[in-house]
Amino acid sequence: MIKKSIAIGILISALSVGAYAQADPVAQKYGSYIDTVSARKHLSILASDEFEGRETGKPGAAKAANYIAGEFKKLGLVPPVNNSYFQKVGLEEKALKFKSFLVNGKPLFFLQDFYARSIAKPVNINTSEVVFVGYGISDAKYDDLKGIDIKGKVVMVINYGEPSKNGTFTVTGSKENSDWSKNVNKRFELLRSKGPALILAVNERLASHLQTNKGHLGEPVLGLKKEQPATSEATPIIQITSTAADKFLKPTGRTFASIKQQIDNSGKPASQKVKVKFTTSFGSQTKDVEAVNVMGYLEGSDLKDEVLVLSAHYDHVGMNPAGPDKVFNGADDDGSGTTGVIELAEAFSQAKKEGKGPRRSILFLLVVGEEKGLLGSEWYSDHPVFPLKNTITDLNIDMIGRVDPTHKSDPNYCYLIGSDKLSTDLHKISENANSTYTNLKIDYKYNDPNDPERIYYRSDHYNFAKHGIPIIFYFNGIHEDYHQVGDEVSKIDFPMLVKRAGLVYYTAWDLVNRDKAPVVDVHKD
Repeated sequence: MIKKSIAIGILISALSVGAYAQADPVAQKYGSYIDTVSARKHLSILASDEFEGRETGKPGAAKAANYIAGEFKKLGLVPPVNNSYFQKVGLEEKALKFKSFLVNGKPLFFLQDFYARSIAKPVNINTSEVVFVGYGISDAKYDDLKGIDIKGKVVMVINYGEPSKNGTFTVTGSKENSDWSKNVNKRFELLRSKGPALILAVNERLASHLQTNKGHLGEPVLGLKKEQPATSEATPIIQITSTAADKFLKPTGRTFASIKQQIDNSGKPASQKVKVKFTTSFGSQTKDVEAVNVMGYLEGSDLKDEVLVLSAHYDHVGMNPAGPDKVFNGADDDGSGTTGVIELAEAFSQAKKEGKGPRRSILFLLVVGEEKGLLGSEWYSDHPVFPLKNTITDLNIDMIGRVDPTHKSDPNYCYLIGSDKLSTDLHKISENANSTYTNLKIDYKYNDPNDPERIYYRSDHYNFAKHGIPIIFYFNGIHEDYHQVGDEVSKIDFPMLVKRAGLVYYTAWDLVNRDKAPVVDVHKD
């Protein structure tokens, strides 16, 4: 009796899975519109030298935006932003300018002795005292700030870590470091809460970093316009080299290295007031930057108020300042994803023209500013054209046209990130779409919360996920030409680009036509 019940259960299960996994010929018909010929056409234009690396705020990015909008118009997609395909993104560029930076009357130099990013407000300091606070830790077992008033003062702090001797950390009393090391911002949040005028963070690796990256670090910083300056910008932080720190500490007769070693060896703070004349004056020069997200809208039928977002970023890193090849073409990053979204738009548009349109609406969203810090997608999530509460999922594509070293022997793969982070429904839908239609080898390496690359937080999908919207991120991994001039159209594997875009398409087809949207039922890192 028990064996018979088990057998019947297995049979029912097999039949139900078989029914669920049966291919939809209508979906397959329109999926065929995603093809290598049109993909090559789009990508050859987007990643051409004419588009100058598509850097945000530069003419090449504007050309790319116009091209994408033109393609959306040809497909008959609705322009959803006041009859426009463009959503203006509020960007500003800040260039940090130092008028002076003098220690005992002798100048220190930006990008040689110290470094900082943009500063919210102008800073003018003329003081005869700097407060050294060691690691800047205030803990039950160890407190650099005990009895120290730093309000309105210039504070010098060790940039990272905590006291340790022979591999044992003072704060934890063990081989395990504390949150002060794990959370790089924790000490700065504590210091800022006490109202200093300026924080000088001693970074022992800064000199080498400046030498290696000097040409890029001095460039203006691009960011989103904020209605009010963030509280984290209230107290400026300037990183200084250990050699620069020695100049501040000279009146003590000690070097930075010797004081740090004393703290580590003793496990006791060495916080002190240093009598040193320090004068500085600096601030940021700000100008507006023109940039747009590009979007096309395909209205659904009976569930049209619910929206699926299909996204990618169309920007790249611009021009190459040295070498014979002057353009970072960004064919894979993310010309491939941009091409994929255009191909998806063609497939779904054709389906609607022939009376097989989606039940839910689709927003085809090509964002700007990803390379500058996910700026375009952050702007959209803060200023959504369609309510986020009505957005059922974001399927985001960032690099689907190449093969990484791990998969050179078998390119039939795709990395998926995030499918199970917020919705078990979405993960099942994704797995079913692949097993039914595309049969890619799905690699979840980067989905592991312990993976050091932290990819889940590094592309535009995250600006949806942080609002509780289920996401899937499609990715081919890091190859040798990542952010290099070698990321050219000639190296794109177009059959794999199309196959990976196909997985996005079939997952999207299910999402926009099923009765119920994916339920948010988990919250994983």
